Amino acid sequence: MKRRGFYIGRFQPYHNGHQSVLERIAEMVDEIVIGVGSAQSSHELENPFTGGERVLMITRSLETLGCPFYVIPIEDIQRNALWVAHVTSMTPPFEIVYSSNPLVVQLFSEAGWEVSSPDMYKRETHSGTAIRERMLRGEPWEHLVPRAVVEVIREIRGVERLIQIAKDDR
Repeated sequence: MKRRGFYIGRFQPYHNGHQSVLERIAEMVDEIVIGVGSAQSSHELENPFTGGERVLMITRSLETLGCPFYVIPIEDIQRNALWVAHVTSMTPPFEIVYSSNPLVVQLFSEAGWEVSSPDMYKRETHSGTAIRERMLRGEPWEHLVPRAVVEVIREIRGVERLIQIAKDDR
């Protein structure tokens, strides 16, 4: 039987930190289930990219991973006590959860799952928040994400979208 791991994030956008963690997870399992959290959210400062755009970023970035993976959009249900059951109903079966998010760790641990918290990669610069802020300030951000993500963001005019939704009506 194959050992399948689960990794979830919002991936707003998918970046080199995510890539590093997934490359390490790929060495420990036979397959990876990647949950795209808050899949229903888009066109917001904290969630500028659609679920489908994030699936595209991840899929293109992991083409050479060397480990089979499944990218599954997962919408929020706003009920933490039911969230683990919701996630497992939306994904292929898995045996271990990989996350450093305290809430994800807590919820899966309480539900009896094996949880591993991989070390994060250069967290101070490799976070979706930091990358989105760089985009808004017109600072270089491309070096913080895989080349495939740069291409997707350019294709969808993602920086322009983020700048537009950051405006107010004053």
